[in-house]
Amino acid sequence: MTIAHEIAAISTDCIVTGNHEQSRYFEAIKRLVAGRNAAASPADRVPWQTEIDRIYQLIEDEMRTRTGAPAKAVAFGTSGWRGTLGKDLFVRSVATVTAAILGMYKEADRNEALRQALGVSGFAEMRLRGCVVGFDNRFGGPLLARAAIDVLCANGVRVYYAGEATTGALSASVLVRRAAFSINLTPSHNPLEYGGFKYNAADGGPAAPILTDTITRLAGEYMASGRADLLPAELDVNRPLEKQPGLVPEDALASWQHLVRNNVQRHGIDYDRLLAGLAANSRVTVCVDAVHGAARTYLARLLDNPPPERLTLLRATADPTFGGIAPEPSSANMRPVLAALAARPEPLKIGAIIDPDGDRIRFTDGDVEISMNQFGAMAYHFLHEIKGKRGMVAKTVATSNLANALAAQLGEEVFEPRVGFKEFKPVIDRALVFFEESDGISIIGHTPEKDAFIGLILAIDMTLTLNKPLGQYLADIEDQFGHYYPDRDGVAVSQQGEALLCSLDKLRAYGPGSTIRVGEGERTITEVIDIDGRKMILDDGSWIMIRPSGTEPKVRFYVEARSREETVLLVKSAKSMLAETGLLP
Repeated sequence: MTIAHEIAAISTDCIVTGNHEQSRYFEAIKRLVAGRNAAASPADRVPWQTEIDRIYQLIEDEMRTRTGAPAKAVAFGTSGWRGTLGKDLFVRSVATVTAAILGMYKEADRNEALRQALGVSGFAEMRLRGCVVGFDNRFGGPLLARAAIDVLCANGVRVYYAGEATTGALSASVLVRRAAFSINLTPSHNPLEYGGFKYNAADGGPAAPILTDTITRLAGEYMASGRADLLPAELDVNRPLEKQPGLVPEDALASWQHLVRNNVQRHGIDYDRLLAGLAANSRVTVCVDAVHGAARTYLARLLDNPPPERLTLLRATADPTFGGIAPEPSSANMRPVLAALAARPEPLKIGAIIDPDGDRIRFTDGDVEISMNQFGAMAYHFLHEIKGKRGMVAKTVATSNLANALAAQLGEEVFEPRVGFKEFKPVIDRALVFFEESDGISIIGHTPEKDAFIGLILAIDMTLTLNKPLGQYLADIEDQFGHYYPDRDGVAVSQQGEALLCSLDKLRAYGPGSTIRVGEGERTITEVIDIDGRKMILDDGSWIMIRPSGTEPKVRFYVEARSREETVLLVKSAKSMLAETGLLP
């Protein structure tokens, strides 16, 4: 079969001409990307890409013309609202949700609890302080951002327009500009068919439940009624930005750099000295995989455009298909970084992979892969023991206990909330480091939002200051504080909502004193933590945690063993427990 016939077959199977509702656009794109990736030559890739571009134009038409409610009801979770582009996120739905956010500020005029959570006195102050707007590399990001901007400008809200930007940089913009809130059109690490809408209030961090619940309620009311007082009668997403009243261009990275420089006394990171040291040190090289995401436009500037031998960028071109991979920091996705570092002669190698909106990062030194479970503990040790700062460490309940061991021996507290970066709000000004199991981190004096860039700067600072690879630094810490071997995974399930929670409730059979099989032996459960799913601590200090995903129809499980060999056995035990609930075959 010729390439033309293969492409035509995919189109015939997935596309119903003139019918957006019945067309399976993203199924077609995924199959076309697979064909493009398998092409024998650059010339053979061209027809595949041409058809991908054509289908994206059909998706854009759907995003522009679709009316009514999204296919799935708007619901703001841990990291905002996510759904399928064209079906859930389109011009009208994004505009309506933006109107719901403005409606929330109207309600705040007479609701003290809302005002406290928002950090502003009400609608008038919000209009004056304004909103930062940006998006990641997803298809249709500029179009959806324009829909939000139309609503904001029509209601007299000042808009700081950052364009394509990372989540951490937008959060810094909120703080530096003293904006009332931000809108970021991103679904973070979700697959290519997803769009997303992330809202942060005046503190620059993930919104509190009272805010996300209010947005969800108002959006639902507006969708059901088909009208909203704050929604313009006509949306003009083609109007040139320079003609939008109240719009101010925003350099989000400049705001990020200002924030880091301004708070050096709090976190101890001398940003400019660090950049100079990187440029001058011939023993160090950095390789970062941007996975075609928003970070790609910032990384060279972030590191002050160092000599080419100091910085290698991978997957730094625009591609909303992410080359066909799942766009997240993972061991599989780290392979290009490892290959690039293997070709470098420098003894001190820093490798990293960043997700599309730049809020997650994972590391390697070319030999050892370092997830946030280890890196968060390393960052805490570095700020506490090397930078001489004092304070607690904050980590979600699903993260490694290595940080707990550090804090115990250093005489410091541990704050260990449920999963979700917003859960760190109570200790933002007290914790030196706050991090979560899914590769998110921030530090004192920085944004309350997870930020890959501050993670990268920390990794470079560790390597330059200690003159040793990250893996050696981790080994030194483990030799002193103990060895921990975490892992995590997730499985897709058909159940959702109450049905899923009911199935997971069967895990209550595993309470303190009960035993579970681990390999050929048994372990006794000594403690259960149920603040977020179910975390079962075993008698040797290892543990298993099972919880429903907050963003996808999945059940996630996390394990941590005290030996490398037993990690895989705990993973098998977790899957066996899920099978007993009926969620796995």
